[in-house]
Amino acid sequence: MLRFLLGRVAVTILTALCLTFAIFALTNLKPNLVKLAKTEAESRMTDEEVERWIVRNGYARPVLLRYGEWLGVMPGWEGGGTAAIPPRCKRAVPDGAEIPTFCGVLQGYFGFSTTFKADVSAIIGRALGLTGWLMLWVLVVMIPISLLMGVLAGMREGSRLDRTLSTIAIATTATPEYVSGVVLIVLLASATLGVSPILAEMGWIGTKTLFMGTATSAMDNITFWNFALPVTTIALYGTGYIARMTRASMAEVMTAQYIRTARLKGLSFGAVVLRHALRNALIAPFTVIMLQFTWLLNGVVIVETLFNYKGFGWTIVQGAGNNDIELLMGCSVVAVIVVLVTQLISDVGYALLNPRIRVS
Repeated sequence: MLRFLLGRVAVTILTALCLTFAIFALTNLKPNLVKLAKTEAESRMTDEEVERWIVRNGYARPVLLRYGEWLGVMPGWEGGGTAAIPPRCKRAVPDGAEIPTFCGVLQGYFGFSTTFKADVSAIIGRALGLTGWLMLWVLVVMIPISLLMGVLAGMREGSRLDRTLSTIAIATTATPEYVSGVVLIVLLASATLGVSPILAEMGWIGTKTLFMGTATSAMDNITFWNFALPVTTIALYGTGYIARMTRASMAEVMTAQYIRTARLKGLSFGAVVLRHALRNALIAPFTVIMLQFTWLLNGVVIVETLFNYKGFGWTIVQGAGNNDIELLMGCSVVAVIVVLVTQLISDVGYALLNPRIRVS
């Protein structure tokens, strides 16, 4: 197991370097640099002025060298005192402090956001905290419901319960978040449509709407009324997917020979499911659940934008829309780390859940 972990960690580090370099090269393409120059300097700059700005601020140097500076393995560019934007290492420390030689991601400095005019690490830290709460409540709702649906459907394959739960799971998975989110807002958070006007007219609610159609207030104080709709929107999509995978795995396990042997020995159906079938049936759903962390972190862009919740997905949209290279790179690092770490945990979990799986 130790050899497996060391090998996986080495592959993870190498993959992270390759992915971050590819993202760095793509975000630093010439059109992006031209747009950055016109955003930071003057939108009516001529082509010659743009070229001079790019050279003056160090963006014309080899991309591999600049990637090394961003990573923190190469000395930071000093700029010679003629740069329009302060050199990277100068921004990494307060005014008057000694400027370090290395100032990259490995030193804990992710750069300076040209959109928010603040350190990228502070922006991402706040955004991750907000998205973390959203992810937590989505997982709390999604995992138990999806596993229960999948197990119940897979226990008796082909039954009426199986067909009903499978239909619900397929319907929720086939409905994108931007559709289900809008439907939930119209039904539960509209003052003119849905059930809210009816409940208000009957005097059952003291406000205009049953739920709040925006989650902006949840950034400061999470309540059931301002957080239920975004959580439900995300959970609906993920629940059906996990439930389908659990159902397929459970149905396959229930036809295994050892299950039949256990039944012939006189064990009750419930005991067979809980003691023998459930553990093996959860191997495939475990991987799917681990993949949900990546999807939740990067796939909540639509939901956070729809409900105006300024988390990690919303931050990525702002960085991409404003051509904020440093912010996009910082978000990319976080996303890459989450993907690779969850994959590593998934591989280790395979071996822990089923000792018959041997790590080569």
